[in-house]
Amino acid sequence: MDIKTLQGADVIGITTAKNAFDTLATAFGQHIENWQHEVVDRLNHSEWTGTAAGHANTRIQFLQNELQAAKQELALVSRALQDAYDGFAAAQSHLINALDDAKTHKLTVAADGGITWEKDPNSPNFAGNDAATQAQQIQARITAALNEADHADQTINARLGHLATNASNGTGLDSATAKADQSAADALSQIPAAGTDPNSVKAWWNGLTDEQQQRMILNHPDQLGNLDGIPAVDRNQANLINLARGKQDIQRQLDGLGPAPAATLGSGRFIRPNPAYTEWQQKHDDLTDKMGGINAIEARLNTKVDATHPPTFLLGFDTNGHGHAIVAVNNPDTANNVSTYVPGTGARLGSIGSDINRSDVMVASADNANRQAGDKSTTSSITWVGYDAPQSIIPEAADDTYAKNAEDKLVSFENGLHATHDGKIGNNTILAHSYGTTTVGYAMRDHGLPVDNAVLIASPGAGVETAKDLRIDPSHVYAAQSPADAIGWAAATDPGGVGDNIWDNIKTDFGFGDGDHHLMYGRQTTAPQFGATVLPTDPNAGHSDYWNADSPTLVSMGKIMAGKGA
Repeated sequence: MDIKTLQGADVIGITTAKNAFDTLATAFGQHIENWQHEVVDRLNHSEWTGTAAGHANTRIQFLQNELQAAKQELALVSRALQDAYDGFAAAQSHLINALDDAKTHKLTVAADGGITWEKDPNSPNFAGNDAATQAQQIQARITAALNEADHADQTINARLGHLATNASNGTGLDSATAKADQSAADALSQIPAAGTDPNSVKAWWNGLTDEQQQRMILNHPDQLGNLDGIPAVDRNQANLINLARGKQDIQRQLDGLGPAPAATLGSGRFIRPNPAYTEWQQKHDDLTDKMGGINAIEARLNTKVDATHPPTFLLGFDTNGHGHAIVAVNNPDTANNVSTYVPGTGARLGSIGSDINRSDVMVASADNANRQAGDKSTTSSITWVGYDAPQSIIPEAADDTYAKNAEDKLVSFENGLHATHDGKIGNNTILAHSYGTTTVGYAMRDHGLPVDNAVLIASPGAGVETAKDLRIDPSHVYAAQSPADAIGWAAATDPGGVGDNIWDNIKTDFGFGDGDHHLMYGRQTTAPQFGATVLPTDPNAGHSDYWNADSPTLVSMGKIMAGKGA
């Protein structure tokens, strides 16, 4: 597709063809009705019986099925032509708008898409000091419009070619074929259910024209925004709509709460807490917490992109329960290296701001590792608060149900990253903190994750006894835990772990302990027997200090994410 062809395309002619097929299909349908009334109904009401009558009825029914199938195929031609018009019209509009903007900025667009401009400030046609930037942007828009038209052309050509073949060889008269063709056309407008294999979702999405994709995003953002297999740019667009709607809904609920009731009832010795106030306060705190998370996401999304602030993409959002959000620093579909960060206890929509900050510093650390190696590779870090994390240490973090319930979601998300990536991901890392390591460990143990590296920070146990149980090369499993981190007090609860700890304590008392210690969810990930590569830590680091600016652990995280080892 070139500029001249798309700009001069007679898209109205497609509508004319569609209308002609509509007329043909209507007339054909009327003939079928007439035939049904004049032939089939009369025959059914006759008293003709016998062998010949039976053969005639069988043949008539067969013919009836063929006619209905042909009618269905004609309608599908009309439907394909309508989609063709939508796709080409949108691409043509995008191209013309780009060309008009080029004229406004005094830029000249050649037939091959090249852009030139007058650079002399004294010339009346001087394009301005920002001409190069404007030209780059407009050229990208022209390329996108031509690609959009190419996609529409290929998609519609395949559909019409298939229907034309059916018409020429008679397969379109088969009811099973017509049904399959109808199902295929319907599938273009039916969004795959949540949990569908991401590769199938991506194939479905690729089968839509750009115009169809845009209609889907605008009409069904709640379904597409969290659907694994949809590309990051498109998920982001859908979730920006979800974010705005979610913010409006939270504000509406806050406004609907009204003023706080009295905190207490009664007076003097009979004073007591007011249940209505307690209920109001809980709702108010929850809504305020979610609004804080929404504001944090908006602030990061709206931060001007520069060397220290890469672009961000909102890959998931909802306000259900404590709320969920998935935010990527850099586009995971185009970055050479991709890392998913899974936070632990307390993770929710309201806390997303601090977790995004961690992704920011991890990307900076990975970029630094690449620069030191003379590598221009890019890295994306995704904060994944896509599960219901425990919100308290006791009793919630002592319950592995939260980790179990997250397994399928995490597996689907990771598979989705591979389905939408432009080519193979160069280096893929799963990185988790605290209870998040348990969530990751369970998913890797029970399903396996398509990752190259696993980094377990301050883990209460990953649900396994050794690194090799995580189903990746154990030399690519890394762990960090500071001696000052209170996670070391997460005592084992299973009898085997308790027994091992007692025995190790006894050996330590006699000077030959080997550090084989168990925590709440399995062997301590930094114990020698676990088999992970232990990362350096600040010996005074607390549970949340591994991302501090002077943290040696942060340096190691960046190297691993960049594919440079620890």
